[in-house]
Amino acid sequence: MLLPIRAICKEKWTRRDGTAPIFLQYCYSREKRTLLNTSIFIPPAYWQSKQQKITAELPNQFGDAVKLNDELLRLKRLVEDLVAEATRKQITDKGAFVKKAFTPTLNLQSLDERVTTVAKQELAKKEAKHDIYYQFDEYIKTKERKVSKATLTVYSNVKGHLQAFEKYRQEKISFASFDFNFYHDFIDYLTFEHVHMRRQEVLTGLKLNTIGKTIKHLRGFLKDRVKRKIIAPIDLTDFKIPEEESDAIYLTHQEIIAIYQTDLSAHPHLVEYRDLFVLACLTGLRFSDFSTLKPEDLQRDMLYKKQEKSDHWVIIPLREEAKHIFTRQFKEKIPALTNPEFNRHIKTIGKLAGLNRSIKFSYKKGNKNIEVVKPKYDWITSHTARRSFCTNEFLAGTPVELIMKISGHKRTKDFYKYIRISPEEAANKIKELWIKRDGMR
Repeated sequence: MLLPIRAICKEKWTRRDGTAPIFLQYCYSREKRTLLNTSIFIPPAYWQSKQQKITAELPNQFGDAVKLNDELLRLKRLVEDLVAEATRKQITDKGAFVKKAFTPTLNLQSLDERVTTVAKQELAKKEAKHDIYYQFDEYIKTKERKVSKATLTVYSNVKGHLQAFEKYRQEKISFASFDFNFYHDFIDYLTFEHVHMRRQEVLTGLKLNTIGKTIKHLRGFLKDRVKRKIIAPIDLTDFKIPEEESDAIYLTHQEIIAIYQTDLSAHPHLVEYRDLFVLACLTGLRFSDFSTLKPEDLQRDMLYKKQEKSDHWVIIPLREEAKHIFTRQFKEKIPALTNPEFNRHIKTIGKLAGLNRSIKFSYKKGNKNIEVVKPKYDWITSHTARRSFCTNEFLAGTPVELIMKISGHKRTKDFYKYIRISPEEAANKIKELWIKRDGMR
């Protein structure tokens, strides 16, 4: 049976000078033990394992055997005192406490002060582990190798929304806070009070789908912490995910051609943005994917690309125009671009291409319907290219299953969210099918 505290010195620990350290081993449970360095070094041949002491034959250059054995006894008593103090203070993890508090230079006079300091540190560490933001950071760390950078940004935004809400209502958020009242107060805050960050003008309130995304990822975080048994189970039945069908434009083939043929001789810096956008319209790639294309991704007139968001491969046949853009404009490499920069420039290009028709979209804010009217070019973003590809292929009659193989969508439900056609376009499409089928008879 192992003693709770015993001195050990093993030959396998021998250093280049022929000496090995003597450790005090504290066995604080049947399975768990910790080693405490005494800073005493001797040749292992002069260690008596059963007696747990240094032999009298120890050469003088390694120290006086009697004095070193006395020091070992002192250090043993010191560890015993630390264990007793941990018991008195009802510290659960005695092994971690003793390891942190122990030092060979510690004396009995300073023991109480040292123990108190370590106890406070352990308490602070324990409290930190139950802090929601500490846990959110730990949660994000577990996702770093599993999700895209964009998704990690979404997680950070959710954490930021919680911190902003905490500051707004001047009440600390803990894991015990998540109940029915918290959910509704949080929804109200995000809808009407939350101030947009990084905006030139002050805007308050998030769109319904952004709120829904926040609640979705908050639920995911809480469920993960419960599964890992870090926190007690939380009833999230009432944490519904609000959503609405979002308004977004797509560009017809004619509009894409208009952009591609726009004279940019007076704006040469916009050419690479224009060509990249058209390439995305013809391939359905996300910004995170088309902005990181490499020459070797083109093989036998096909693009082979591993999608960053879904982490699986898509193979995309290239139209002549797309192949021409890729091999001519981006033969060497895609320029380093940021999404906000790309969105800003592609709006300018859309304006130069004459996409000036006014378009009205609306979104919910509480019980109000907010309408926004802007010229079409002002609604263009990098994601418009992906929607345009999916919608144009859908209207052209390409089977949905084949489009999804290229777009990378895994669920039909998600794919159809990308289809942006007006009621008039839907009616004309049905009319075309009826004419082909039976001549409208």
